[in-house]
Amino acid sequence: MSKRDELIAKYAADLKDKCGMNPDMDLLTKVTVGLGPSIYNADAATVSGSDEKELATVKNNFLIKKLGLKDSADLDKAIDSVIETYGRSNRNKYRAVIYYMLVKHFKKESVY
Repeated sequence: MSKRDELIAKYAADLKDKCGMNPDMDLLTKVTVGLGPSIYNADAATVSGSDEKELATVKNNFLIKKLGLKDSADLDKAIDSVIETYGRSNRNKYRAVIYYMLVKHFKKESVY
């Protein structure tokens, strides 16, 4: 099993165990591949739910640029909702899991 496959399995386990979701493995794989080598960097692979700068990066670089959404308060609410679902107290919030939940939230599976 490759390192990427191991990470995807870990992300799927987080979605099931911590978020109560049954992941679409095909979409999760595409989201993970879309993140490129950042998934192997401990700092880049996670999202800090309390860092405003980091959340702004998720909003601007992923929701607006990648998914093509318009900037609005709904984007902030969605990010907040996803962080809440994942668990604010959970230290390791994986970027791939957050992005997967945001793709599902906005029904933007077609981007992948």
